[in-house]
Amino acid sequence: MSPLIEITDPRVLDPETILIDVRAGANARERYLAGHLPNAILATLDNDLAEHPEDPAFGGRHPLPSLKDFTATLGRWGIRPDSHIVVYDDKAAAMGGARLWWMLRSIGHPHVQVLNGGLKAATDEGVALSTDDYQPVAVTPYPVPPAYRNTVDIEEVKAAAKADDRVVIDVREGARYLGHTEPLDLVAGHIPGAVNLFYSNSLSPGGKYLTSQALATLYNETIGDVKPENVIVHCGSGVTACHTLLGMEHAGITGPKLYVGSWSEWSRRELPIATEANGL
Repeated sequence: MSPLIEITDPRVLDPETILIDVRAGANARERYLAGHLPNAILATLDNDLAEHPEDPAFGGRHPLPSLKDFTATLGRWGIRPDSHIVVYDDKAAAMGGARLWWMLRSIGHPHVQVLNGGLKAATDEGVALSTDDYQPVAVTPYPVPPAYRNTVDIEEVKAAAKADDRVVIDVREGARYLGHTEPLDLVAGHIPGAVNLFYSNSLSPGGKYLTSQALATLYNETIGDVKPENVIVHCGSGVTACHTLLGMEHAGITGPKLYVGSWSEWSRRELPIATEANGL
């Protein structure tokens, strides 16, 4: 199943499809109630797709929820292992949509897709939005898997960033990677050895992903001859990195891993930090 689906595909608004609207930020519910796709369930990044960390130095700003909590949430949303799920957000999958897609794929759910272009693609197509507070019918909790797959911890990132046969990709904007600015975390810069590929480079001007062929070219220029399973992707807190992982899947590059803690963890651990100025 392709990780992306177009708004013109009848499965998006099929009553049998479980449609999930992911929002991020303090006003997530207000934006959802202002207009969402009919029968879309509201999911919020902070409450449904992440734990609230006691210390971001251990797990980052958006650590994954426990598997027990996440699968209980899936049950409340009416999701079973055979459910077809379509996810979207209002940020072209960059602030939550791809994160939920990645989480579902990570626990082995096969039937999940992200709406290409997100909410904007739907409104551009003339889909009438709803302002209802849609409530799904709960089912029994989703089976709890043994682990989230395809994640790495900080120790593996330390080793990978120094290895010739591995690559660590930082998908934050260039100014943050170079250490010119840091709006969210405590220190500016990047993991020594990590390469930069801004996540939005995978999008067309209209907010949809580039073609699979164009994405393959983009990513392979960065990955080179490194095997996909030896690729690690990170961002600030493990959210926009999922946008790039989705793009890689669409490009046929399967197996890269997510460093969930990302820069928000690394930058708080008194580890080496590279910037344009220090040249590390």
